Amino acid sequence: MASQANFEEDSQKQPAIGHWKPLMPSKGSKEEPETVVQDAGGVDETQSTEQLNVSRLRSSSVEIREKGSEFLKEELHKAQKELKLKDKECERLSKVREQLEQELEELTASLFEEAHKMVREANTKQAASEKQLREARGKIDMLQAEVTALKTLVITSTPSSPNRELHPQLQSPSKTGFRKGHGRNKSTSSAVVSAASQNVTPEPVSRECKELDSILFAEFQAWKESPTLDKSCSFLDRIYREDVGPCLDFTKQELSELVRVAVEQNTLTIEPVASQTLPMVKVSAEECGGPNGFRSQIVTKCALSGLPRTCKHRIMLGDSGNYYYISPSCRARITAVCNFFTYIRYIQQGLVRQDVELMYWEVMRLRREMSLAKLGFYPSEM
Repeated sequence: MASQANFEEDSQKQPAIGHWKPLMPSKGSKEEPETVVQDAGGVDETQSTEQLNVSRLRSSSVEIREKGSEFLKEELHKAQKELKLKDKECERLSKVREQLEQELEELTASLFEEAHKMVREANTKQAASEKQLREARGKIDMLQAEVTALKTLVITSTPSSPNRELHPQLQSPSKTGFRKGHGRNKSTSSAVVSAASQNVTPEPVSRECKELDSILFAEFQAWKESPTLDKSCSFLDRIYREDVGPCLDFTKQELSELVRVAVEQNTLTIEPVASQTLPMVKVSAEECGGPNGFRSQIVTKCALSGLPRTCKHRIMLGDSGNYYYISPSCRARITAVCNFFTYIRYIQQGLVRQDVELMYWEVMRLRREMSLAKLGFYPSEM
């Protein structure tokens, strides 16, 4: 439209051709009227041409405007479609976001609820465990008191000086008083009593004296501060060298080493053999059988000493299923070492609640049992 207006202004500014006349006619010109007529015809043709051009320009501008409007309408329609699609996508994403937020809230709530539940269960279990621990400590204290009392009674009752409270039959008739039941013939009983009084001679009561070794006690105190089963500490190193090693040093070196490892790892099992008369045969002491106690053959040769003995017990190392018959002396040596390790494990686990000196003397007593066992002394009930 602007180009059309400029074109019209330019056409209006152009001077009309053929409307001017010469001021001075040329001499000898005889065709002047014809020239004027020709000029007038040229002007009409020019004007019609200009009008035709203007009309063409106007029609072309109209077509351009129509095409431009159609193009803009198409672009607008496309933009509206894209906007609707984007709106739908935004709605979908907003719904997804709301769903995720809801799931997150539910998950957070469930996690907090589960955490509170676990805390409650943990508190309940802790309270129950503390209660059981208190009860166990009370039982341990009670059992320790009973064991101490029994040890006192056993120590004070020896064959040379028996404890008359444990053996009321040894008390005098005046102290025993009247007993219910069947009576004996006075003459016979008096004769037996007189004979017994003549044969029994009073023996001096021997009491054991103890003196604390400062070096051993210092080593035990140092170990008691941080109990461990590591042989590198001076306390256990001395006991290994002086007691455990010699006590578990048998003729069969290879089996002795396996026994020592099993004792240290607390995986050694000792069980009695079926009560029957076993023949004295010199055969291998190893019995390969299952843990159900089935024996494929009867053996009476000690697996550790290699000597024929009446083996009333057998040992199994770990879960191997292999049984080895042992003599009473070997059993006493192994039992003495096991008792020592059991006691120091109790100390390490905090199950022994006694004075340090009492624990020290109990360790010394266990060491004495190991020393006696390695020298060949063992109780008759072995």
